Amino acid sequence: MALIAGIDVGGTRVKSMLSDPDGSVLLSHSASTPARPGAGVVDVIADTVAALLESARAEGIDGVLAAVGAVVPGLVDEATGSATWSANLGWRDLPLRQRLQERFDVPVATGHDVRAGLLAEFHHGAAQGAPDALFVALGTGIASALLAGGRVVAGSEWTGEVGHVIVERDGPVCGCGRHGCLEAVASAAALGRAWRHLGREGDAETLCRAVEDGDPEAIRIWQGAIDHLVQVIAPVCAAAGTRLLLIGGGLALAGTTLLDPLRDGLVHAIGHERVTVTQAALGDRAAALGATLLALEATA
Repeated sequence: MALIAGIDVGGTRVKSMLSDPDGSVLLSHSASTPARPGAGVVDVIADTVAALLESARAEGIDGVLAAVGAVVPGLVDEATGSATWSANLGWRDLPLRQRLQERFDVPVATGHDVRAGLLAEFHHGAAQGAPDALFVALGTGIASALLAGGRVVAGSEWTGEVGHVIVERDGPVCGCGRHGCLEAVASAAALGRAWRHLGREGDAETLCRAVEDGDPEAIRIWQGAIDHLVQVIAPVCAAAGTRLLLIGGGLALAGTTLLDPLRDGLVHAIGHERVTVTQAALGDRAAALGATLLALEATA
């Protein structure tokens, strides 16, 4: 049986899966992402594929590797297969597809993790049947992907990099080196840092619980992040006519504590109520599923 490997290298976890040629997932795995792997991300992906194949043999899955799909964060040029830049993981101008093709004697597809996640949501998740949607991943960083006319927009390598729009002049330093980027004030990592800066313990999840308990300082931080998200997301929805906003990443687990005030803010900013804000359906599997879809396309 042909085996398709889908790998998602995230800011904190590497999610991976093996699928059959129909896209049915046979097994999956998750491991910690090494700190700032840089060009070593090629080794991380190769080792992950090797571990998947070993697990498959151990579970009696009889098959051979037929294709590999790998998606990463940051700036990705899908036309050339280059991972142009990652502020959080430390690479620049990495010919990712070429390097992976040198490791595997099978077709290799590479792409951007959030665009791959939206592709999976369109085929298997919360965007099924939607002609237009905006997917915003709120995790270690912030990035987005746009679906227009039933197609995921690739554009240039800067497409979807809303996390590096400056929303707070002279604000906290971002991983990109600038100050006040959306990612530096509204990502899960940023919210955790703001919470601890107050002398509190915990992370963004702890902050969310404090918001639900009515802690005024927690509410101030939380609402400030939502206001900044609206500041960046509303113009995108207005310009593209987007009616469906999908929220993914770790912050999506906050549920209505995040989604309801975010929708209220968007409705006020856009000026109409024809926008739905919902949690992405595929959770942290979305990008790896999208990587699998890209790999299947590469074998077609």
